[in-house]
Amino acid sequence: MQVKTGPFDSAGITFIGRIHTPWKDRLECPRQGRPDGPTCRIELFHPWHQALDGITDFERLEILYWLHHSRRDLVLQSPANDGSLRGTFALRSPVRPNPIGTSIVKLLRVEGDSLFVRGLDCLDGTPLLDIKPDRTLFTPIAPPQPGDFQTEQ
Repeated sequence: MQVKTGPFDSAGITFIGRIHTPWKDRLECPRQGRPDGPTCRIELFHPWHQALDGITDFERLEILYWLHHSRRDLVLQSPANDGSLRGTFALRSPVRPNPIGTSIVKLLRVEGDSLFVRGLDCLDGTPLLDIKPDRTLFTPIAPPQPGDFQTEQ
C-alpha cells in the first residue's frame, strides 16, 4: 500500500559527511551490517572534524545516515516477497517515510577527517547524519537530571 507524500512539516537536516562502502547497488548491499564485514570509511565534512575529539574512547559507535535512494511512500511491505504484508514500522526496511538508517559499528581507527569502521549496511556515497557512542557503552558525563531517576510508578 502506498501513500501520497508531500511537504508536511519539515526538519532542517545537515549532512555532516559521506559514507564510503564497497556497495554500489541495493541488491548487493547487505541487509544488516556485520561486525566482521568489510572495512568502510566515514568521511566528515569541514567544519565537523573537531567533533571527532574523544571518539577513540569508544569501541562501538552508532552511525545514523540518510538512505537517499529509498522510496518513502509505502505503509505496508512484503519483505519476503511472498505476498504477506507487514507495516513499515514493524520492519527494518530502508523504505520509510523518513529513510534514516542506523548501524552499530566497530571503530577500527581514525585518520584525519575519516573513521574506519566495520558493520555498515549502506550504499557507497550515503550521506552521514550523525555519530554517537553506542549507548550500551556510554555513561553520561554531564551531571544527572531529575528525570534520570524516574521509574514506572
